[in-house]
Amino acid sequence: MSAVRELKAVARERSGKGGARAERRQGRVPAVIYGGGADAVSIALDGNEMRQLIFAGHFLTTIFELDVGGNRTRVIPRDYQLDPVKDLPLHVDFMRLAEGQTITVEVPVHFVGQENCRGLKRGGTLNVVRHTVELIVPSDQIPDAIEASLEGLDINDSLHISAVTLPAGARPVIERDFTLATIAVPAGFKEEAPEATEAAPAAS
Repeated sequence: MSAVRELKAVARERSGKGGARAERRQGRVPAVIYGGGADAVSIALDGNEMRQLIFAGHFLTTIFELDVGGNRTRVIPRDYQLDPVKDLPLHVDFMRLAEGQTITVEVPVHFVGQENCRGLKRGGTLNVVRHTVELIVPSDQIPDAIEASLEGLDINDSLHISAVTLPAGARPVIERDFTLATIAVPAGFKEEAPEATEAAPAAS
């Protein structure tokens, strides 16, 4: 699980599109804190810091202790917008977290055990069906990723979520046993001929 990170912000006096544009001109990213039974709060954060955090990875599964003028709130990012040309952050949505709360997060899947996967050794191709999985988890136990082992899989085999050990307290949003990956048949593949079980008859 990612450690809780501290993040400083300032309150925004002006909301709406005009206020957001004014913050961006100052090198800041407009954002909002919502949820937890309290009113939404408009804030702004340092633009360079937000860009680094977003592109460092795991941004949407990282818990932040947000300091807004001395008032601290534990939050998790739920969404962000980037400029389609410059890739600069335009807006961020944060959700308040209460103690003991469970939330839905999208967690990356890391595939391991390739060196012991018979299907890959025989020329098969890893076909990833899901790069991420939506999990319901306690807010203080959000995993950075889950590991799915390919060990022992052969060509035409599939890896399902039931074969993955999930963190304590976590469960998939989808209840069925869905597929994470398959070992696809390589081009020109031919099944190995079974070994002969009987000796050839002797010539007369």
